[in-house]
Amino acid sequence: MIKLPNECFVEIFNNFQNMHDYKNLYSCLLVNRQWCRTIIPILWKRPLDYSRDTRLIRIYLLELNAKEQSLLIPYKIILPNCPKPLFEYSSYTTYVGEYFPDGVENWLDDEGFGTDVPRRFCDREPYFDCFKYYGENEDLVIRAIECSLVAMFLRTSKNLKGLSLYRNIINNIIFESLYTNATLINLSLCKFYFDSEETKGLIELISKNSTLTSLELSDNHLGFEEVKALSEAISKNTALTSLQFHEDQSDLRRIEALV
Repeated sequence: MIKLPNECFVEIFNNFQNMHDYKNLYSCLLVNRQWCRTIIPILWKRPLDYSRDTRLIRIYLLELNAKEQSLLIPYKIILPNCPKPLFEYSSYTTYVGEYFPDGVENWLDDEGFGTDVPRRFCDREPYFDCFKYYGENEDLVIRAIECSLVAMFLRTSKNLKGLSLYRNIINNIIFESLYTNATLINLSLCKFYFDSEETKGLIELISKNSTLTSLELSDNHLGFEEVKALSEAISKNTALTSLQFHEDQSDLRRIEALV
């Protein structure tokens, strides 16, 4: 019997992914070690497209290092107490975004961090549902987890191409990783309230990262001075080939005119 080279298996199993046939792809990885080593990177390319499944968030939290875990200490978040996975799954991730925040909130719910608070579904109807409340620091708790996970992806992923961030979840750890990241080509920032320090970090990112070719800013808030500094940095950047603005609450149109 002729033994197929591994490249052939990659092509075959990629077709399963293209058809979104993840159930059969998962079954195939149980056949033998070779198939398992081939399929795991395919299965974990973009799992965060389906990150409403809290099991994914739980697995990724196991990969946080001490520096990333320290972001969670002020909020007394108890991390999963499980053995580390056989594979470093985050190293195969190519894109982070989309439903990522939903997965974090669902994980908090499953772990019992939230408290059910009743709310009226409609003022004219007697029907009530509930939403989760995580205390006075609700947003900070959720963003701390998102920050630690994004920092982990930037540290571990060898093929990260796209990163879409929602709300102010960038900190110094993430900026430092973005400066030196050599794989990221698409960055999208949505609903950020940039202060002077965060604007400075974004400018340094545009100046230092030589692989970033696409930048999207959506519904962000920037002051006039921040816009001016950002426009100067963009005008000097020679790597960016795509620049998009959507409903930004700032003077970003000035940037379009300058670049």
